Amino acid sequence: GCKVKYSGYLGNWNKLFCSNGNSKYPRLMKLGKDITLWGLEIGLLSMTKGEAALFVLTPEYAYGQRGCPPSIPPSTTVLFKVEVLDFIDSEECDAFFELTCEQRDRLPLEKVLKVAATEREFGNYFFYKQCFKIAKDRYKRALSILDRSSSSKAEQSQMNASKLLLFLNLSLTYLKLERADRALKYGELALEMDQGNAKALFRCGQACLYMREYSKSRDFLARAQSIQPFNRDINNELKKLA
Repeated sequence: GCKVKYSGYLGNWNKLFCSNGNSKYPRLMKLGKDITLWGLEIGLLSMTKGEAALFVLTPEYAYGQRGCPPSIPPSTTVLFKVEVLDFIDSEECDAFFELTCEQRDRLPLEKVLKVAATEREFGNYFFYKQCFKIAKDRYKRALSILDRSSSSKAEQSQMNASKLLLFLNLSLTYLKLERADRALKYGELALEMDQGNAKALFRCGQACLYMREYSKSRDFLARAQSIQPFNRDINNELKKLA
């Protein structure tokens, strides 16, 4: 999936026929599904995140001999101005979810962690677009990938590090969804893995404050403050509590 800013032109860069340049949060598009112009696919696959490019697409790489009436005449060369804002490779994720449970269990841990990290990236993308329900589902999907037995302590600690990030993400996402009880649950799961995690203590404090459990909130926030005494967010939450 890629997040691109694009503008399509006819002629000498003077006749705009399509653009998403006005969108503050361009949606994530899938090559071959949302982006189907052959030339544009080839061009985007050659680009890296943050890169901008100009492409001249002859008819065989664009709309062909028929064109796309009424905006694009037959056998037309089109011009595209493209900027790749973000890029998330979902190929491995798609392949992973097509496997049976047994096949997934046989995959090396490195691959499983990579798929979980990509799902978390998708979650972050939707979180920043303020699509919190979709973000929550992607984070949970990532957690489900990590639900497997490990063969060693080293493997377990690698999986726990990935799970910890997801617990923190889910705690914050549930706060945004105004589900403080769930936010507290995931904050506490993070603390089970890392009892001195200031972010997890802060999330639990926020959740308890939302639920008006003031003494519990104070305990969590005071512990967070003792770890990060100059953290503005923690100190502001304590002022709010007072």
